[in-house]
Amino acid sequence: MASHTRIQRAAGRLLILLAALALIAALWPNATSLYDLTGEEQPRGQIAGIAHWLNTAVRPQPDLRPAAVTGSPLAFPAVSAFGVNTFLQQEAEEVKRAHSLDLTRAAGLRFIRQEFTWEDIEIHGKGDFVDRRNDPAGVNAWLKYDHIVDLAEARDVEIIARLSNPPAWTRVTGDEPGEKAPPDDFNDFGDFAATVVERYRGRIRYYQVWNEPNGNEEWGLQDVDPEAFTALLCLAYDRIKAVDPDAVVLAGALTPTVANDGRHMNDLIYLERMYAAGAGACFDVMSAQGYGLWSGPTDQRLRPTVINYPHNLFLRDIMVRHGDAAKPIWISEMGWNVAPEDVRPDFGRVTEEQQARYAVGAYRRAQEEWPWVGVNSYWFLKRPADREIDQAWYYFRMLEPDFTPLPVYDAVAEYATAEPDLSLMPGWQYDWMRARPGLFTFGAAVLLFSLLRALAPRDGR
Repeated sequence: MASHTRIQRAAGRLLILLAALALIAALWPNATSLYDLTGEEQPRGQIAGIAHWLNTAVRPQPDLRPAAVTGSPLAFPAVSAFGVNTFLQQEAEEVKRAHSLDLTRAAGLRFIRQEFTWEDIEIHGKGDFVDRRNDPAGVNAWLKYDHIVDLAEARDVEIIARLSNPPAWTRVTGDEPGEKAPPDDFNDFGDFAATVVERYRGRIRYYQVWNEPNGNEEWGLQDVDPEAFTALLCLAYDRIKAVDPDAVVLAGALTPTVANDGRHMNDLIYLERMYAAGAGACFDVMSAQGYGLWSGPTDQRLRPTVINYPHNLFLRDIMVRHGDAAKPIWISEMGWNVAPEDVRPDFGRVTEEQQARYAVGAYRRAQEEWPWVGVNSYWFLKRPADREIDQAWYYFRMLEPDFTPLPVYDAVAEYATAEPDLSLMPGWQYDWMRARPGLFTFGAAVLLFSLLRALAPRDGR
């Protein structure tokens, strides 16, 4: 009997030890500093960030499946993961478009996400591609876009053509529901998409259907509608593929938001509803936004209610659960904002030094940790003028309107044109991350039970 009791006590101690080790393992940070853990550089933010990270350690982790994309015919491996957003159609002078692309190529940025703006091409009515806004005689609305394609082709820069921004004639009420509201007849958009693809077949391979349809006024001044957007996406997908079967269709990037107020919808809920409506058959690449806002690119916190650089991992989880693990995610917009003190920090606020360092860190983290991420496009290269200097979003730029490079341009150029020594995350770590909440639950439960048992009153005492 005494021997049996000793065995029970030894087994109990071993169980407690294992529980303690499980708890330590579950909470062991995947970082070497509080900055790496939280993405916060100030002590106050780090303290709050630790609480957020503890929540990360105990909640179910996203299913990321790194091996699924590798070697897949749907992976579309890029020459380079480096991209940038451009507004070349707004540069009135051809020499400035050329200089913009010269600086893009010199910085090692091999992809541009460039708007092919519907309201700037089919301006006055169905099938009318003559621009008479400034010249009654009219000019061919395609000419500047042809020039952009020529310039990119000559510099071996790939174009991701963003198709969005309907003209007012596509809605009976004009711009009343918002300048970016969808057309009354989705077939009009399908016709436009097919026309663009027909014109640039063999020269442009990548087409993105819309941008941020879950809010941010990109669906107009009206309630967002994931089912309607899915219908638009599927129609465009079919029309694009009918013209060019080799074209790659990107779903419009969802804006990361926790809002659900009609005009905006949480991106995770929105994507779930897109899948329920059949969107899985209507895109080759998923798009995401990679804004860090107030924290840096190393941020390890994963909470659906925290908008940070790794927020798009939740989108990846939804894709995996819906059988789309073989499809990659391309980050359409990524960056940090350096708005001055007299401009409201709608997108966070960092220093120019931080902006430069964070951008490089964002590219590096995607390359090291997220093998399902393809092209990662910085937001943005430059604006043609400083008219938006009073608006926060203007301060993401890499170049001033006169092409003066800012520190972020120099930092990205140095990184993208080098051969970085990457430390790729081994595949087993993804399984380990998903196991941590279970380890925490086991460890915490055993230790709590042991504590309560130790504190319980004994017979005769």
